[in-house]
Amino acid sequence: MQSKIVIVGGGAGGLELACKLSRKLGPGQVTLVDSRLYHIWKPSLHEVAAGTLDIHQEGLSYQMLAHDNGFTYVYGPLIALDAAGSSLTVGAIGVDGEQLLPERRIGYEQLVLAVGSTSNYFGVEGAREHTISLNATEDAERFRLTLLKLLAMAEQRQGDAGHPGVDIVIIGGGATGVELAAELREASGVYAAYGFQNLNAIKDVRITLLEGAPRILAPLPERVSAAALRLLRQQGITVAADTRVTSIEADKVNVAGGASYAADICVWAAGIRAPEFLATLGLPTNRAGQLEVTGMLNVQGHANIYALGDCAACAGADGRLVPPRAQAAHQQADYLLKTFMLQAKGKPPQTKPYEYLDYGSLVSFGRTTSVGTLMGSLKGLSWFVEGFVARMMYVSLHLMHHNAVLGSVRTAVMAMGRFLIKRSTPQVKLH
Repeated sequence: MQSKIVIVGGGAGGLELACKLSRKLGPGQVTLVDSRLYHIWKPSLHEVAAGTLDIHQEGLSYQMLAHDNGFTYVYGPLIALDAAGSSLTVGAIGVDGEQLLPERRIGYEQLVLAVGSTSNYFGVEGAREHTISLNATEDAERFRLTLLKLLAMAEQRQGDAGHPGVDIVIIGGGATGVELAAELREASGVYAAYGFQNLNAIKDVRITLLEGAPRILAPLPERVSAAALRLLRQQGITVAADTRVTSIEADKVNVAGGASYAADICVWAAGIRAPEFLATLGLPTNRAGQLEVTGMLNVQGHANIYALGDCAACAGADGRLVPPRAQAAHQQADYLLKTFMLQAKGKPPQTKPYEYLDYGSLVSFGRTTSVGTLMGSLKGLSWFVEGFVARMMYVSLHLMHHNAVLGSVRTAVMAMGRFLIKRSTPQVKLH
């Protein structure tokens, strides 16, 4: 199989690039490779984990998106790259020991690697074995099903001596950890109303958030961090900043100084790194496993291989790496869209390197409120936002992503449909 442009990774940036390019270049010009059958916006995985978002309603089929936008979809993982020969190998797909799709080889003229990130455990003993990380939909579903089981067990043993309730420990006070803690608190009250009447959401579902830095949401302005801390504590969530995790066991988390926290279920949200397989492709990577790219987003030493999103080590104008945020992936996708369109039209390439523009950050606190900052057009100018308005802005980010891959009409219809469905179904997924 041969393709003009191959994009590996159907996350926020990779999928948007595939859809936009295909609509402009026409059918048969772009191929998207992904190891999963459907796409979900990664910033919403904490909602899937809490059960407030149904992945079977939220997920977008890559096959559907390929048909609608005109790109070719190839199902399977990237397992090998021949950069000199401009080809890659996609692994076989099997179920229960039976092969469904064989190993395939794809030639390309231009290659884009947009494979996202995975958890960085920083060598903490027991972290990989005893925690769940929200890297993908299956991780979020595993957490949700485990939580349901623990709630059912806690419901049955209410009144017994010993260990009533459920202890949830979240390691990492960044956006993922904070949003998950808030979403779980909101969901725990809903679960209590749906068949878990013996559980008190605050007293029996105990949520602890551990952060190694002096404050949660450390990369964001201190005012946002303080507001987030206030909201979490109002919801009965224990927050322990400046707390370094030393080891994790099956039923507890040990921290520096000898203290420990009971944990029936533990989530690791303390850091990310690039997927380990990138180091096997023969391309230059940094210590975090990210692909080293130039200002034009092509991998160093390879004019026809590009990288975007969390897996790319792209330095900004100040020399610091572009942060691993969805808005960076969106911007980089648009930058590469312009690059490839100039190539297709036979025009001179871009001379201005990619520049990350920080439009601010929003952190969700359930269905009614969010907090964050919005960046102004003047350097250093920002506005603090909180409450319902901030929540509507947060929701609009998701809709903007859907608009990029589905179009405005289908996005509007889908949003209305989901609004109506939520009025006729349980507020949390119970099965």
